[in-house]
Amino acid sequence: MSALPDAYGAALERAMAHATDWLASVPERAVRPESDADQVAASLPPRLPDGPTDAADVVDELAALAEPGLMAIQSGRFYGWVMGGTLPAAMAADWLVTAWDQNAGLRFATPAAAAIEESAAAWLLDLLHLPEGSDVGFTTGATTANFVGLAAGRQYLMDEAGWDLADLGLNGAPPITTFAGRERHAAVDLALRYLGLGSCVPVHTDQQGRILPAALADAMDQQPGASLVCLQAGNLHSGAFDPMAEAVAVAHDRGAWVHVDGAFGLWAAVSPELGKHLAGVETADSWATDAHKTLNVPYDCGLAIVSRPDAVRRAFSVHTSYLIATEAGPGDPFEKVPEMSRRARGIPVWAALRQLGRSGTIAMVEGLARNARALAEGLSGIPGVEILNDVVFTQVSVSFGSDERTRRITQRLMAGGAVWMSGSEWRGRDILRISVSNWSTDAADVAQSVEAVRRAAEAEP
Repeated sequence: MSALPDAYGAALERAMAHATDWLASVPERAVRPESDADQVAASLPPRLPDGPTDAADVVDELAALAEPGLMAIQSGRFYGWVMGGTLPAAMAADWLVTAWDQNAGLRFATPAAAAIEESAAAWLLDLLHLPEGSDVGFTTGATTANFVGLAAGRQYLMDEAGWDLADLGLNGAPPITTFAGRERHAAVDLALRYLGLGSCVPVHTDQQGRILPAALADAMDQQPGASLVCLQAGNLHSGAFDPMAEAVAVAHDRGAWVHVDGAFGLWAAVSPELGKHLAGVETADSWATDAHKTLNVPYDCGLAIVSRPDAVRRAFSVHTSYLIATEAGPGDPFEKVPEMSRRARGIPVWAALRQLGRSGTIAMVEGLARNARALAEGLSGIPGVEILNDVVFTQVSVSFGSDERTRRITQRLMAGGAVWMSGSEWRGRDILRISVSNWSTDAADVAQSVEAVRRAAEAEP
């Protein structure tokens, strides 16, 4: 009889115990890590031991070595870099994904993974009110999701121009111009770099970072020809949304492919209350978002959604003698993302949505926005605090007067450990940036966070 179960049992039991202990510690522990990377590195074995070590002992050692350097990202008082926590069902499903160890590239080889991801994709299109029949690819994050959407757009434009991109590449290809708002996320620029499309034409935005449709029309008219237009659902600092219906109409009137970077903000579309900010988003051609942000599934999981399956599959599909491919219907998962081999990261998405249901997903998204408003209201009562943005979703940008004072208070907050709010720069000013992304953040966390900021501000002359 195989010794396989015995080989895993003790190590998994230790891992479960350490994971439970970690989760139990999160509500009360300091949010910041106790040790920096150099300190953790100094505690690791300097060389690989010559002999083997018992698997359970390795798990114990790993947990002890890592613990001082762990950020409590799952804390209800973590507001840095738009990182969500993890819903219980999504975490447990992710453990199963690791245990099952399915390569989620082919429907024929791993039918359970493919079917569950297809179910999650259908639920997502319904919740986000995006076109039925769109392809949904499960990527590593928003950067690769943007890459997929823009790659599909590049493929579509090249096909329209009669250029065989697969055979001829980009040398001598018809030029493509990309237009995006001045306050786009750097992930868009990275994706364009990966695609060999160069930098984009920056388009003027308003005071909240929303693209101006008239400015977009002017910019496109000055550089006619094949074009991609990148819109933003959720500005990094203000949370604001580009005027989708107007901007998409401007772009489509000029023959452009429209891609929406909605890393965290696309989730506003699920809410009857917040969806008004995204009116017309469904008329775009592709969309990118993160499930490990607003949906609160484990890292890593982005979503690339493309309304024209032919374009994305022409960009990413490959056919070889050893792959038993799906000829029709939903297609194989590897045809929708850069990786031929990947973990079944769509399964935790399915589990999260199954746990929440439609009403729970709406309530969670609206709750994040409500907590952001509560934080802004509480902070605005602290002397010297200025809320710089209209709090329309989950982002709050704060100034404490001068840039120097804002930086000092931000550093004091992070060092204190009660909360984690990251510093940034917006519209020429240093700010404290708050991103409310964790499903577990509650009124007590909000109150404690406001008091932590109050203490830091009062300690600063």
